[in-house]
This record gives sequence, structure tokens and C-alpha cells, in this order.
Amino acid sequence: MQNKYEKVNDYDYQMIEAYIDKPDVTIWYVNAFKHFNINGIDAIKWNWSWWAFFGNVFYLLYRKAYLPAGILFALNMMVGFIPFGGLILWILAGGYSPFLVYKNYKQKKLEVERVVEDETKRLETMQLLGGTNEWAILIGALLSIFFWGIFFSAMGIVFAAIGLALAS
Repeated sequence: MQNKYEKVNDYDYQMIEAYIDKPDVTIWYVNAFKHFNINGIDAIKWNWSWWAFFGNVFYLLYRKAYLPAGILFALNMMVGFIPFGGLILWILAGGYSPFLVYKNYKQKKLEVERVVEDETKRLETMQLLGGTNEWAILIGALLSIFFWGIFFSAMGIVFAAIGLALAS
């Protein structure tokens, strides 16, 4: 495996790749994680992800960041009643959710390095702790279809009522 990224050594690259467990997107995460770490200090920075924008809570569930997913879900419930609140939260999720995945990765990496001494075992452990929840995509898609169905049904009822009122 060749490291194409400056300031990311082979060990860190392999740990990120093991944690992400999707070789085709490892490059994106390596660059994002490098963006969040400035000379060893973590910095909250904007890093846009369309997946995080459209997936919202399900992106975090997919990446096994359960606590941030729960907090984002609660925020979605609270701001849903504020005009444009949901859209603003979606935009914020698209920009900051990758940082939450990074923080989850860093926490897992520190735990693994503290407990596991063998580098090969560390990579195996990171792969087990990281990876993805494929069910999050299915649930997200089904719930989206369900809620859009409710929305369009409600709009149909409203337009039918308006049509009846205008016809009278």
C-alpha cells in the first residue's frame, strides 16, 4: 500500500483504512482527518460531505458514531418546528459530521493503542470497531420514503380541500 499523502505516515493511513473499512473512500477520509489535525491538535473544521448532508443522522449511524447520531436526532426533533431550522441543521451536519466521525476514530484509536501492542492486531481491532452499519442505509431510505409519502399525501389533501373550497 503506497502512501500518497504528505504528513500521514503509513501506520496512520493503515489505521484509518482499517477503521473506515471501505478502500474506495479511504482517500477522502485520510484528507479529511488530516484537515482536522493541525500539528497534533484537533480542530473543529468544516469539511463538506454530501453523504452527511443527505444522510444526516443515518450517516453517523452508518459510521458507528452513535452518541453524535443521538444528539443530532434530538436536535432534528427540536428544530423541525423552526422555519428553515431543519435545512440549517442539515447544512451543519453536512459540514461538521465528518469531524464527529474523526473524533470517534481518534477515541477508538487511542483505546486500541493503549490495550493492543501488536500492530497487526491493532489493525484487526480497528477494523472490528470501525467499519459501517449497512442497515443504516436501508432504514434511512425506508424512513425517507415513508415521510415523503406522508408529506405528499398531506399536500394532496390540502390541495383537494382548496379545490373543493374554490369550486363551491
